[in-house]
Amino acid sequence: MSQKQTVQINSAVADHGPSDRVEQVKARFLTYTPEVCPERARLITESYKETEALPMHLRRAKALEKVLAGMSIFIEDDELIVGNQCSKPRSTPIFPEFSCQWLEDELDRLAKRQADVFLISEETKAILRDEVFPYWAGKTNQEYATSLMTPEALDAQGAGVFTVGNYYFNGVGHISVDYKKVLEKGLEGIVAEADAAKASLDCADPEDMKKRQFLDAVIISNKAVIAFANRFADEAERLAAGADAARKAELLEVARICRKVPAQPAEGLQEALQSFWFVQLVIQIESNGHSISPMRMDQYLYPYYAADKENLGAEKVQELMDLLWIKMAGINKVRDENSTQAFGGYPMFQNIIVGGVDRHGEDATNELSLVMMQATANTALYAPSLSVRIHEGTPTLFWKKAAEVARLGLGMPAWYNDRVIVPALLSRGLSLEDARDYGIIGCVEPQVGGKTEGWHDAAFFSMSKVLELALNNGYDPMGKAQLGPQTGSVEDFKTFDDVVAAYQKQMEYFVKLLCHSDNAVDLAHAKNVPLPFLSGMVEDCIGRGKSVQEGGAIYNFTGPQGVGVANVGDSLAAIKKFCFDEQVVSLPELKAAMDKDFEGAEELRQMLVNRAPKYGNDDDYADEVAVMATDIYCAEVEKYRNPRKGIFQPGLYPVSANVPLGSVVAATPDGRKCGQPLADGVSPQGGFDVSGPTATVCSVAKLDHTVASNGTLLNQKFSPDSLAGEDGLQKLIAVTDTFFKRGGFHVQYNVVSRKVLEDAQANPDNYRGLVVRVAGYSAFFTVLDKSIQNDIISRTEQVA
Repeated sequence: MSQKQTVQINSAVADHGPSDRVEQVKARFLTYTPEVCPERARLITESYKETEALPMHLRRAKALEKVLAGMSIFIEDDELIVGNQCSKPRSTPIFPEFSCQWLEDELDRLAKRQADVFLISEETKAILRDEVFPYWAGKTNQEYATSLMTPEALDAQGAGVFTVGNYYFNGVGHISVDYKKVLEKGLEGIVAEADAAKASLDCADPEDMKKRQFLDAVIISNKAVIAFANRFADEAERLAAGADAARKAELLEVARICRKVPAQPAEGLQEALQSFWFVQLVIQIESNGHSISPMRMDQYLYPYYAADKENLGAEKVQELMDLLWIKMAGINKVRDENSTQAFGGYPMFQNIIVGGVDRHGEDATNELSLVMMQATANTALYAPSLSVRIHEGTPTLFWKKAAEVARLGLGMPAWYNDRVIVPALLSRGLSLEDARDYGIIGCVEPQVGGKTEGWHDAAFFSMSKVLELALNNGYDPMGKAQLGPQTGSVEDFKTFDDVVAAYQKQMEYFVKLLCHSDNAVDLAHAKNVPLPFLSGMVEDCIGRGKSVQEGGAIYNFTGPQGVGVANVGDSLAAIKKFCFDEQVVSLPELKAAMDKDFEGAEELRQMLVNRAPKYGNDDDYADEVAVMATDIYCAEVEKYRNPRKGIFQPGLYPVSANVPLGSVVAATPDGRKCGQPLADGVSPQGGFDVSGPTATVCSVAKLDHTVASNGTLLNQKFSPDSLAGEDGLQKLIAVTDTFFKRGGFHVQYNVVSRKVLEDAQANPDNYRGLVVRVAGYSAFFTVLDKSIQNDIISRTEQVA
């Protein structure tokens, strides 16, 4: 499609605001307070008791079958796309098979904690305590994973060097299945494919016996989802009997569609959206892994839109898309208190990306690209996450529409650079066509949908803690214990290279423990919690007779994230400049001041803050040190392989783990005081990037974003006034374009003033709908933990 054709098409669909129905459904959504629903926990516990003699694949399939058959279902007023996760809207199911000791410990605090509050009734508490928790004691996936880890790895996690809590306590998620396959073939097509694969097996072959169990599980789970959809058809027909004529017609159409999809191929847009939604929903009922990302919806939904757009009309198309956006915002999960600090704001990271190129390298922008951006503007919610792909041939209208939505202050869209990401994926073994077809999972992680088990977000690794250990001869000053190898005291370091050598040795030691811990959790998931429904929609699980957890996907990775890029870079730059180049202060003197959290040494701290070179200002002295320190981390990660015969690939982003990870790092040589948050992603430390947004993006672009192929994250904050008018849009586009041409991977913008954020923190009831960008996701500002709110407020407010 040429740029001229794209502009002509897009101009017709670019600007339809929310319908009255959408406004009403959204208003109702905003009244819901998340609650804990016990139904799934009770049903899966019953199922596991009934199936103890069966292989795990079949136990998982039968558990899903029991949950989908026994859980409550409902259809709300005005809904056109139906399907619920829990007995109440926006509430959370419980997944005891993954972990539950933390939940038992925190049960009475869920409704009282500062962030991500969940109401829970005394009846629900009783069900969990009496019927659920006793069965799972000693049987959870988390407990098995722990048994595989060395004491040294557990000590490192406890000290905050790294955390694998995301998959340690929960499902993996972080995947995009082959939605196109479901739309084209239906789940009955997947059942037929599994049946055909079974027919080719040799019953005497032990490996084929395992494959048969998996394929049987795929068949059972897909049939269970078809039956689940039919329950909604029954409910729609029941409601239609008492509805007025207009609503009766809508409900009968809903019933017809649910009897057809996802069992059979979809025809028309509403059928395609409903089929998609059942798949998206059930994946998250089967497992509590988040970041189940629809990715390139503008591509695989386009044929159904094109066939139906004249019949529906542009306004109806927009309404259907808006309603789907609100449905996705209702997906929820409860996390433990520590994880909530790293994932504040009820995020589910369902990432949708539009634009970019197709598998042949041609511009892929179409009318739905704009409809989906408008859906984000119309609903003005924190979910789903919206992203855009930018390449050399991106149409001007697409650039402008993305900038207009960004200026609304929702923290969306996030922007991604095809020039960097396609080569990065090629370097990891993807074919050219697959690399061009990438989407984004969760926060910022690229993969090709329907073929990848990426294990993105596998861990958060504190590069700053490693530097702290290097400066303390492997001793942890916060935990008061010898944690790492002895690599020399500061008195022994005669050159800056000695400091770097100690940092590198500590890095080698702790990255190895990180990869060991990740692999322990990986092995546990393959043994205990395979996911047959999800796996049937990922190539080539059916062909290989393996779940994605066992290596059934075409591409297999593990992606841990380095946190604290700016802190490590600024700290090492300060040491290099003041302790060795200029010899203003000795390294032992600097360490002594840090040991006291700079008490009595404020003049020295101010020198570190104000006179040392700082990453983020296009200063080669600081930037080159940050690049060096980051490259050391990335090179260590790349050495390791996972149980699915895939490689480890590094990323550089924290979600909001920079806050809790910072809480266990003592004072650092950049002037940061003990316990303060680490820098966010590859962003400069807040307040240190004083040379403007162009200088910031030039600094960040010096990092090797191709090597950090699991994703990098740059947060920028602009005052709304600086982006006003046509001129403001062009400034935003220009900054983004500069960053991408220099080799940047990703950038996202908060367009909100510090004054508004401070007022929202003081008067939360006046700002219930205020959405901000936290890290790789957006959230309602007022539900965030205060520590995360403060971190967002402290970010430098750029003037374009």
